[in-house]
Amino acid sequence: MKILYVPNPILRQKALRIKSVKDEDLKVAKQMMDTMIYAAGAGLAANQVGILKQIVTVNIIDKEKKLIKKYALFNPKILSYSKNTVLMEEGCLSLPEQFAEIERPEGIKIEYINEKNKLISKNISGYEARVLQHEIDHLSGKLFVDYLSSLKRNFLIKKVKKVIKNRENK
Repeated sequence: MKILYVPNPILRQKALRIKSVKDEDLKVAKQMMDTMIYAAGAGLAANQVGILKQIVTVNIIDKEKKLIKKYALFNPKILSYSKNTVLMEEGCLSLPEQFAEIERPEGIKIEYINEKNKLISKNISGYEARVLQHEIDHLSGKLFVDYLSSLKRNFLIKKVKKVIKNRENK
């Protein structure tokens, strides 16, 4: 799978809900997981590989806790947000080599369907909550740079174009 870069218009489209998780969706999620891991990402939304389905993959490695969390979510939605917020640097596989400080709620309550079509609801906090908020934003066509001023957002998007041009010239 190929990761799409800004300003690809697919990144601004809304992904469609999945009626029930089928083999084809599981195959897409597996390919997304492989693509995300190869690109050293913590999360990937199906929009980012040109598929307009509500699928998100997560790969979080916590070296301190010796913990690896790898999973796929189908039709994820955020039910509630914590009042506490955290400012943290974010990046995105669709905006290579670009980072910015983004303020997001520290915790969320989410609901999603797992690979066995079971509805899951749980509270998530910390870095994992940030990754999920970022990826769920993708499913509605929103990018992390949308939280920035238009001046800063446009500057980062221009830099992405240069990065891509440089990669193509290598």
